Amino acid sequence: MALIELREVSKSYHRDAIEIPVLDRVTISVAEGDFLGLMGPSGSGKSTLLNLLAGIDRPTRGMLTIGGTDIGSLGERALAAWRARHIGFIFQLYNLIPVLTAFENVELPLLLTSLKKAKRREHVMTALNIVGLGDRARHYPRQLSGGQEQRVAIARAIVTDPTLLLADEPTGDLDARSAGEVLTLLQRLNQEFKKTIVMVTHDPHAAERASHVLHLEKGTLVEQTRVG
Repeated sequence: MALIELREVSKSYHRDAIEIPVLDRVTISVAEGDFLGLMGPSGSGKSTLLNLLAGIDRPTRGMLTIGGTDIGSLGERALAAWRARHIGFIFQLYNLIPVLTAFENVELPLLLTSLKKAKRREHVMTALNIVGLGDRARHYPRQLSGGQEQRVAIARAIVTDPTLLLADEPTGDLDARSAGEVLTLLQRLNQEFKKTIVMVTHDPHAAERASHVLHLEKGTLVEQTRVG
């Protein structure tokens, strides 16, 4: 069953009177439980596509549905609520808040929910244990390695049990060993916890961990590679 459906999706930005096309009639179907890699050179539209899937941006033309919801038709408040419930986002540079502990960083998305403190703690510790950092809950980002920071960021992304995990160059700032650990974790979230993942990467080694890979070039889908 398809979780994500893009039909002839285009995205343009305007600079003064000039229209700058970024995506051109992209059609993609992503099944529930899939692990999709998105590759392409800088400026190919990968991050723009990820932002559309996250509901951070809206298509200029075309249809985008996730879990049967037409994202483009939602108002701003409804879109924010949908995003909080359904999307977990993993960034290249972690985006942890330095003055908060690992526990507090992971708890942040739950503060927007109606969960009581005890339930929030249970969810946070579950997420930290999944990423192998239950014993680092009280550590601050500066006390963690880059790989550990990214795993805290992944815990934050999964703590609400989102429908879709989106990862934008999740290993781009890591050494080879830490990158491997993060990719193994993403594979485990996909295979063991059945999380649907879309990952943007320029690294062929990272892309190999996905079940299939789509290549973008100048905003157009150019090929699809089956990995597993």
